[in-house]
Amino acid sequence: MVFDALWGYRRDVLEYANKLEKFDGKLGVLLDTLRDDYLFIITANHGNDSTHTGTDHTREKVPFIAYSTSQKKTGELEETDTFAIIGATITENFGIKIPENTIDYFI
Repeated sequence: MVFDALWGYRRDVLEYANKLEKFDGKLGVLLDTLRDDYLFIITANHGNDSTHTGTDHTREKVPFIAYSTSQKKTGELEETDTFAIIGATITENFGIKIPENTIDYFI
């Protein structure tokens, strides 16, 4: 989705909120279509606070929500200083061996 680019960075708070609410209202429909071998991820690029002054990226904390009907672990992840957790989650979900000397922290 392009929520950040179209409304968040442009500081259009009302439209940003409207589009997020519309997405949220349809999220259940989407989740009902997921098969056991699907992985659904919601994330963002560098965070976005549409009420903040300035331009473009306003925060460095990024939301990361991962869902799969076959997920075995649930709960909140520790805050990290890397985006590698997203790649690690994908590789674990699909049973891909991670090369040595890379992140070994999984959800």
